[in-house]
This record gives sequence, C-alpha cells and structure tokens, in this order.
Amino acid sequence: MTSKRRMDKLDKTLIGSLLLAALFSSAVSDDWKASVTKNLDALVTSCVVVPCSFSHPGKALPSSKLRGIWHISNDKNQVIYNEDQTKILDPYKDRTKMLGQLGQNNCTLEIADVKDHDNGPFCFRIELVGEESQKFSFVQDCVDLKMQRIKPNLSRAAFEGKTFTVTCSVRHTCPSFRPKLSWSRGNADQIFEKHEEISPGIWVMESVLTFVPEEKDDHSQLNCTAVFHGGKTTTKTLHLYVKRKTFLIFFSLNCVTILYTPVQRSWPHTSSLPVGAANYKNIIIPIVVVWNRMSRFSRR
Repeated sequence: MTSKRRMDKLDKTLIGSLLLAALFSSAVSDDWKASVTKNLDALVTSCVVVPCSFSHPGKALPSSKLRGIWHISNDKNQVIYNEDQTKILDPYKDRTKMLGQLGQNNCTLEIADVKDHDNGPFCFRIELVGEESQKFSFVQDCVDLKMQRIKPNLSRAAFEGKTFTVTCSVRHTCPSFRPKLSWSRGNADQIFEKHEEISPGIWVMESVLTFVPEEKDDHSQLNCTAVFHGGKTTTKTLHLYVKRKTFLIFFSLNCVTILYTPVQRSWPHTSSLPVGAANYKNIIIPIVVVWNRMSRFSRR
C-alpha cells in the first residue's frame, strides 16, 4: 500500500513537471523578436538601407498574412512606411519601401532621398492580417541615423618606374544605388572595382588604379571623385610625389706618369760642342706628366 502511494505521488510530481515545462516552452516560443541594426550613417540626398529580420513562433507565414510597418520611436501612429500610402506621414511619402519579403522574415527598409531630419529612431511593427490581437511593435530594437558628409579616402607613396597602386574607397549605406568612383587619369584596363558589405548595413565601394609613374608625374595631382545616389558629389585629391630612381655612378681615373730622368752630357772641349750649344755645358730633358682620358695633357 505504501509502495502504491509512493508511485502515485511520483506520477503526480512527474506530470506536474511536464506540464510546467510545456507551459514554459509555450511562453518562450510565443515571443516575436526582431533584429535591427541600431546605428547607421546616412548621406543627405542619397538613400539608406536598414537591415531588419524577425522571428515568430509556429509555422512559416506567407507575406499575404503579414503587414509590416515602420514608425517613429514608440509612437505607432507616426508611420514612415506602410503598404497603405495614405497612412504614411507626408514627409516620408514616396521615400520609403520594404526591400525584404515578410514571408521570409525579412523586414529590411529603404529610405530614399535622405533628409537631414531623418534621424529616427525608427522602429518596426508587424501585424497579422485579420487578427486584431496579433500585433507587435519592437520599440527596443530601433535604428538611429546619423547624417554624415562622406569623402573618399586615398592611399599614397610612389616610385618612378615601379608599378604604383592607389585605392580610393568610400563607405555608404545605400547598396541599392552604389556610389560611382572615377579618376582624373587612367583607363578601364588600369582600374579595378570592388563592392562589399563590411558589417550589417555598412558597405564599402573601392576603386583601385594601377599605373607606372614617370618623372613628369612628380608634384602632380591625382583626383578621385565619388558621385552618390541623389547627385551629391565629393572629390579627394592626392598630391603625387614621385621618388626618382637612384643611380650610383663610378668614375675610374687612371693616372699615367711618364718620367724622363734628366741626362747630363759633357764635352771635353768647347770646339767639340754641337752647333748652337757653345754656351751650354749641360742639356736637361724635363719631366713630362700625362693624364689619360679624364684630364688634359700638362707639361711642366
């Protein structure tokens, strides 16, 4: 009897634990969550793309059953995006659109023609069509925009006669319309471009120019111009200083000396002297020094 009571008590405890686990699992799985890049730089007149994704309990839902909304801060009535244009604030009409497919849990937003007052924070909200109780605003996961003047960056250092590579790069947040980079010199065969995302919502556009500097390029200017969506243009100038080739020149100076030893001759009698030498007792031949190639002849 005692054994049976113990078994009944154990069964009740086990059932209670299972029910508690089931309730806890249900509470956790019922959470809707969103992931939004919290801070992004934006360029006035260009566009900005805000990466956003969400998750929900249960099976996958089609886009037709979901309604995605973006609003300002925690005021759900300050709508900046809705598929119903009449519900959007006037300053944001025709400037916002959803790039992601809600059925794929993608709520990525694009804001075009960025204004200097588009600071946010902007928050995502999702609603289940036809179900009034299933509406979720993610006011803890919003994005703030910082207006920034973006200039391209250039690298430097060049050597005459050696291949020189200079990179012009610019960060941006509008992958839908990547900026265009151009150089003040070079042709298509000398230019290579690359576009990549370095972090969520942050992209880098690079243009690499390769050429061989000449002496005439010293103290010249090399310009890289970036044109952003919306028409904003900015230019960065690199002052090119070309280091000339160094030549080591060796000169070999060979000195050749021809030395004649003075010779003395004596004649015993004046009558025996050669003609014109009557007044001389000695004839001396001077020393002659000759410098070959690099010097003139000199006589002393």
